[in-house]
Amino acid sequence: MKNTTFISLLLLLSGLSALLALHTPSKPEKVVLCHADVEAVRKFALFTNEVEFRNAHAMTRTLNTDEFMGKRISFDVAGGAKGEAYFVPSKKKSNKYLFVFHEWWGLNDYVRNESDRLSKELKNVNIIALDLYDGKVGTTREEASKYMKACDPDRAASIISGAQAYVGKEAKIATIGWCFGGGWSLQSALLLKQQAVGCVIYYGMPVQDVDRLSQLNCDVLGIFGEQDKWINPKVVAEFEGHMKEADKGLAVKMYKANHAFANPSSDRYVEADAQNANQEALMYLKKRLK
Repeated sequence: MKNTTFISLLLLLSGLSALLALHTPSKPEKVVLCHADVEAVRKFALFTNEVEFRNAHAMTRTLNTDEFMGKRISFDVAGGAKGEAYFVPSKKKSNKYLFVFHEWWGLNDYVRNESDRLSKELKNVNIIALDLYDGKVGTTREEASKYMKACDPDRAASIISGAQAYVGKEAKIATIGWCFGGGWSLQSALLLKQQAVGCVIYYGMPVQDVDRLSQLNCDVLGIFGEQDKWINPKVVAEFEGHMKEADKGLAVKMYKANHAFANPSSDRYVEADAQNANQEALMYLKKRLK
């Protein structure tokens, strides 16, 4: 009887230990990006010098933002101030996470809306929308341009590392982002290493360095617009070639649309294409986070 009780106690403690390990933060690391990563980030930031690129972004459509499902959280970041994010926890305990990356505007209501939508559709996945602007949100093109150019790549990478430490070493993490955040979705997948299980890029600047891409632990879904003058079909074709050379999986979905076509707050929003792209992303993420 005593032996049975002892074994039962051991099993209970073992289960509790496993549960704690699932959500125990690890130590965040300060990250310094390699040249290939910084080059991709800076290349996209240079687009803000173009009047046409700035004018291609507008928030003219009203969103329903009466109530959000998540909350603001903070976490340790090595070498600097705490990082912040919008967090929508899974209703059930889960070691599955989706890191969401905002557009050039910052972590605004549109990103919170998308995070809530993804939480509802993925169900048993924790959603963490990272704030790479440290609380700043652009409400005009001029502000957004300034914040994107001022975003320090190494600080942003360290925020991602801090979020990775916050969710713990046992977490399975997929990434998704749009525009500026599309590029950071790929950067994050690279930084997450073995914990990365999937990556979705909406019209973001890809890393073109084959050696760097060869270090990816997951495949990638790329969503692009044929009429995009910046992340254009030529850039996408080069990315496809480099991913093939790196022997990494890449599925490309190209739409007859312009940059930012999936943003419902943008005047470039194309509902049919956006809905189709979102379903493609959802199917991809469900498979990678099953």
